[in-house]
Amino acid sequence: MTSECTPRFLASDNTSGICPEAMAYLLEANQVDDLAYGNDHWTERAANRFRQMFDYDCEVFFVFNGTAANSLALSAMGRSYHSVICHELAHIETDECGGPEFFSNGAKLLTSPGANGKLTPEGIEALVTRRSDIHYPKPKVVSLTQATEVGTVYTREELLAIRAIADKHDLRLHMDGARFANACASLNATPAELTWQVGVDALCFSGTKNGLAMGEAILFFNRELAEDFSYRCKQAGQLASKMRYISAPWLGLLESGAWLTNAQHANAMAQYLTQGLQALPGVSLMFPAQANSVFVELPAHAISALKAKGWTFYTFIGAGGARFVCAWNTTVELLDLLIADVKIALEQHSG
Repeated sequence: MTSECTPRFLASDNTSGICPEAMAYLLEANQVDDLAYGNDHWTERAANRFRQMFDYDCEVFFVFNGTAANSLALSAMGRSYHSVICHELAHIETDECGGPEFFSNGAKLLTSPGANGKLTPEGIEALVTRRSDIHYPKPKVVSLTQATEVGTVYTREELLAIRAIADKHDLRLHMDGARFANACASLNATPAELTWQVGVDALCFSGTKNGLAMGEAILFFNRELAEDFSYRCKQAGQLASKMRYISAPWLGLLESGAWLTNAQHANAMAQYLTQGLQALPGVSLMFPAQANSVFVELPAHAISALKAKGWTFYTFIGAGGARFVCAWNTTVELLDLLIADVKIALEQHSG
């Protein structure tokens, strides 16, 4: 008997809708006309709220999506003959269609392996010191993903160690914060403790995965890197004429605290799912579930059975690997249905 569940979306937190706090501010921003191109009071309020939350007078810019945020930020952090060091599974390497290289006019990505999706000081140094001749793109930026592509988080100690190796080799530090809120929730750390206080120069903070319809914030803690950045955004087609419809929902997340409570809920749901799946024979955890993503190894027949029942999830981590991502609106009931369907699939095959 097939269990009923609508929706059955666990492939990504991108499938979730707009959270109530963001929607309320969006509707309020729609009540009265305002200035265009980011000159509205919503955008100013949101930028100032970011500065308050991070306890830092950073430069703040809003763009439509994560690929633009990462690509434009990285283009401002180096020149075309430079290179960016990142993990081999980093989103900028595997899923941004050459965007960082395109917008930087050719800067090369240099990839390093690392356990649990993390760069290490040793891996960074190996790439920096591999060559020093003029024929090799000069390393200039380290890009970290927090939380990582496999659902783990960098601790403050790990970030400080990476900053130390970056200082040794005069490297800038970029953070892809597609799930930055989930990392803060996981580590019970403030945004400041995971960014400028550990030497991050620029952060791309995702709102889309945290309850917004669209919209990413780019924060430059190294303000010199933000010189003329508004021109980069305009040239790349990322300057929204009605910017308030991006910034007002962000303000809803920030002023209500939903940016954190949404992440805490998503993380808690991931822990619930992890415990439920690990209790089943034939299921093994691939990586520590430290944020809102759960990676498990499942038999091929179980994966097929789940897809036949309409469950959406990704299987890009190798044979038998499945990724389930929880969001601000994921429910226990939805996860119970998934766990039950996995159990049925395993039992039917073993029988």
